[in-house]
Amino acid sequence: MTEAMITMSKIEKTYQSGDNVVHALNKIDLTIEAGAFVSIVGPSGSGKSTLMNMIGCLDKPDSGQYMLGGSHIDKLKDRELAEIRNHKIGFIFQNFNLLGKLTAAENVELPLLYRGVKTKERHARALECLSMVGLAERARHQPNQLSGGQQQRVAIARALAGEPQILLADEPTGALDSKTSEEIMNLLIKLNQNGRTIILITHDLNVARKAKRTVSIRDGKLQEGEHI
Repeated sequence: MTEAMITMSKIEKTYQSGDNVVHALNKIDLTIEAGAFVSIVGPSGSGKSTLMNMIGCLDKPDSGQYMLGGSHIDKLKDRELAEIRNHKIGFIFQNFNLLGKLTAAENVELPLLYRGVKTKERHARALECLSMVGLAERARHQPNQLSGGQQQRVAIARALAGEPQILLADEPTGALDSKTSEEIMNLLIKLNQNGRTIILITHDLNVARKAKRTVSIRDGKLQEGEHI
């Protein structure tokens, strides 16, 4: 039986909006196995961003239990959550979040720099990750010298650099044209086939269907399959 990478049980998160209480997450139950490729799909305001923040250890639930790789995330302090993010999760964002003054290789090195990895090892790992996404020859280019698709590939290489257990992709094709989106999704599929656990957050059903499994969120409630 495949080991569970993520287990969420009765997760709740509420926010105050004026006089109203908004149930951003309403008793969420979710299990994701190691090596899975899962898309979480929902419209704006459905709770998917809150769920992404919860999965990515950027926030903690008001109640419920969250287990990630054997750790009780809901019981950790902020410093411990930062350690989890740095070592277990690779983030891929819609707008790439690359630093414009750094080269592609230097951007990829950033997670390793935060860990205190020595220079030579950082350089070697960055080039290895850029090779994995087909951009080794662009290592010395800055983001403004790269296309949108190439920038997203650099962002994926950066996410891979720390050898995380999970790749968490937030609308990774949202800023790309359809052809480039297809290329990025094919790259994520390939990474998953090579054993990476990937969680994809999107509002686009066509993108969501590229994953092996789709779950839908609406009004803070999760359902298996497409229900948006």
